[in-house]
This record gives sequence, C-alpha cells and structure tokens, in this order.
Amino acid sequence: MHQIKEISESSPMEGLRLVSSFFPQGVVFSTSLGQEDQVLTDMVCTENLPINIFTLDTGRLFPEHYTLLANNQARYKRKIHVYFPDQTQTEDYVNTHGINGFYHSLENRKRCCYIRKVEPLNRALKGAKVWITGLRSEQSESREQLSVIEYDEQKQLYKYNPLLHWSYQEVLDYLKQQNVQELSLHSKGYISVGCQPCTRPIVEGENPRAGRWWWEESHKECGLHSN
Repeated sequence: MHQIKEISESSPMEGLRLVSSFFPQGVVFSTSLGQEDQVLTDMVCTENLPINIFTLDTGRLFPEHYTLLANNQARYKRKIHVYFPDQTQTEDYVNTHGINGFYHSLENRKRCCYIRKVEPLNRALKGAKVWITGLRSEQSESREQLSVIEYDEQKQLYKYNPLLHWSYQEVLDYLKQQNVQELSLHSKGYISVGCQPCTRPIVEGENPRAGRWWWEESHKECGLHSN
C-alpha cells in the first residue's frame, strides 16, 4: 500500500498530516504524558489535526501526571479523553492480592497491568483504524525491531510510531525549542514514568526503562505494546 510507505518515509510532522489525510476518521493517539508523547501532543494540537487524544488513568499515577494533563488541556484547548480501569476487576484484584499485590509475583504484576492499562486501552482503541504511539527504538531492546508503521493483527489496526528513529536528544531539543511543558519528575531522574509505586528514578548510565518495575530483573513491559 503506497500510502503506508509514504507515511513511513516521512518526518513525524508530515507523517501525522498524511495519516490524518489518508484516514480522516478513526486515528487515535495514546499519551502517557511522557516526553515523547508531549512532543506528539504539541504536533497534533499545533496543526489542529483530526486525531483523537486519550490517556489511561490507572488510579496509581503520580500527582504530577494530573497537573500536566490539566495544563495540556488549558494550553491546547483540546479534549483529552481519560479511560479508567474497570471498577469490578480493580476491586476484585485489590481484595484478593492486596493494594500492592503486584510486588509479590510477576504474575500478579502482569495482572495488575492488564486490569489498569491493557483492558482500558482495548476499550479506547475500539473502532480505531490507526493507533499513534510515542515509542522510540532506543528505549529498549524489544523496541529496536519495530517499524515506523505496521499492521497489528491482534488489534486489527495500523500502529504508527512517528518518533521511532528519533534520539532522546532530538526529543529534548523539540521540547525546548517549542517550549513544551514536561512532567517535573523528569528533572528528578524519572525518565520513563509509569505508575507511582512501580517507578523509581534512574542513575547515570542506566537504561531509561530501568526504573520501571525496578524490583524485576527483566520483563520491562506492561503489555500495552505486546502483539
């Protein structure tokens, strides 16, 4: 499909314009409010592209997430839809495993991620044709093999990663040049930021995702981007 090739070979800004043109309805962007997602939020909103923006509120986020979410909506005058975990599943999990049961086993942690992230994501993507993410290949080994745009058989949609080949410095440069607000946590060593009890700051030389699920030696993914 020539349209997909054209998008994959374009700059992020031009790619966002193209994907909006080729798929005038059903394009969604999921923001975690991290640095990459702040870049994409600024691009989408500055160009006033017809892309629906949403975020997942797991119920265990940092207070700084809510401050930035409110600031984004005030600055861009753009609705950002918030999806929450299913109440019954969340209550059952907490009453069975405890409020911090995710520390006790990998199985418990993955189940918590599924309830608080994956299931709400699946609802958010229902009916979508293209899902835009802020993934970059530098972030982890599992992301090095991704393509800029690819078809997700499981979710039955295209997944577009416009910043895939950007360096972290390019992200920082854009944020500075466009005066885009970031999570204040980034200046405190939190680079990849997830739920509050599952994220710690990293030290110099560590992988950006080393602070995620820091008590585990591997499995640094929550299931949102697993096919």
